[in-house]
Amino acid sequence: MWHTSRRNILCGATALGLTSVSSSLLGFRSRVDAGENLRATAAKSSLKGYGPIAPVKDDNTGLELLKLPAGFTYKSLGWRNEPLADGTLTPPMHDGMTVLKADDQEIILCRNHEVDGSFKSILPAGKSYDSKAPGGCTNLVLNSKTLQVKKAFVSLSGTVRNCAGGLTPWGTWLSCEEAVYQNGDRQNGKNLEFDNPHGWVFEVPLEGNTSPQPIKDMGRMWHEALAFDPATGIAYLTEDRDTAGFYRFTPKTKGVLLDGGKLEMLKVEGRDSVMKDVPLGSIFNTSWVELEDVTRAHTPGTENSLGVFQQGKKAGAVTFARLEGCIYAEGFIYFTATSGGNAKCGQVWEYSPKDEKLRLVYESPDRLQLNFPDNLTVSPRGGILVCEDGYLQGPDMRLTGVTHDGQLYPFAQNNVQLKSEVGNFQGDFRKEEFAGACFTPDGKYLFVNVQTPGITF
Repeated sequence: MWHTSRRNILCGATALGLTSVSSSLLGFRSRVDAGENLRATAAKSSLKGYGPIAPVKDDNTGLELLKLPAGFTYKSLGWRNEPLADGTLTPPMHDGMTVLKADDQEIILCRNHEVDGSFKSILPAGKSYDSKAPGGCTNLVLNSKTLQVKKAFVSLSGTVRNCAGGLTPWGTWLSCEEAVYQNGDRQNGKNLEFDNPHGWVFEVPLEGNTSPQPIKDMGRMWHEALAFDPATGIAYLTEDRDTAGFYRFTPKTKGVLLDGGKLEMLKVEGRDSVMKDVPLGSIFNTSWVELEDVTRAHTPGTENSLGVFQQGKKAGAVTFARLEGCIYAEGFIYFTATSGGNAKCGQVWEYSPKDEKLRLVYESPDRLQLNFPDNLTVSPRGGILVCEDGYLQGPDMRLTGVTHDGQLYPFAQNNVQLKSEVGNFQGDFRKEEFAGACFTPDGKYLFVNVQTPGITF
């Protein structure tokens, strides 16, 4: 997800311009030794990080939209319904996001929009994968010094439920559809009308993609996020279903994903499922099972959207609970199981490609500790930051940091409450999810989305 090995990023919509980031921001070893316990307690959590968080005024609107530690500042950008360069209005549902470019002149963000259903695409039919699919991506071009938006435009059109994705080692964004749809499917009692089938991954270059083609060998499923191992060019993918698989894609041609490749699903020695009853710190030996028909939407005779997953299960692959965020950091792949664990409040997993080991890094005992971990990012100093997606339940949504000894601390909290001050938005949005957290390579700025009403900080 980064241009360097530490730039793997996943999903978002509120972009945080943190202009007084210290050199130690979220700085800790990304790889924790197997014997170290990543356990948090409420008492310890309150004493870690950068101190207490409190409401801070947005440099753009003057509203107190976020809670942050003392000394940090931020600016809101790219709100829903703001006009883009061609007059198109910014779509809603800001989700996964990445930094495609960052130099001393400009920063370019690519941002997913998780818009569902079947209606008119953002761009005209000739520039869309499907003229009846409303999702896609927008790019924001920012002045590196002022963070003013120089230009904003649609970079992918004609897709659905663009949730997360990942940055490629060559600097493009892979945007993932979190749905398996085709023409005639039903949703909320209505027929869906599409030109083309959905459930794919699409590549978005710096200048945008006006001739979208699905990377079919990456599978047709409820995609979530992905991260590349830059040493091998292999991509690791998560699946956001109640019963989910963890996948790897080995391309035929390094850097040319449309040439195809091999998709496999993770198998764990001695376990059919790791959704619950896994002791913290457990380490498992792993292997991979190859999938024969990666474009199969459903199990034969059903409409369950599990055509790929069930092939893996038949071959002995392991089941996770709702896999979401996925990052690469210093030789390891970290990913979240949003509803995993005995309390069903979330797990953080670590996979080692080098020695084929899977380790349970952290499991949340309740929503107060960690409330459904979703997207992940890692700072250039190695620190992990987790976006929460608590389904509108529990505490207001947080960005949570992890210390070197595995303790949690709140870094930011959603404080968005609006009374038509911006875009006629009204309501209390404090329980809406954070998504798409990502850093510039120098660590100066962190960007993140609040999905609803649709803001980038």
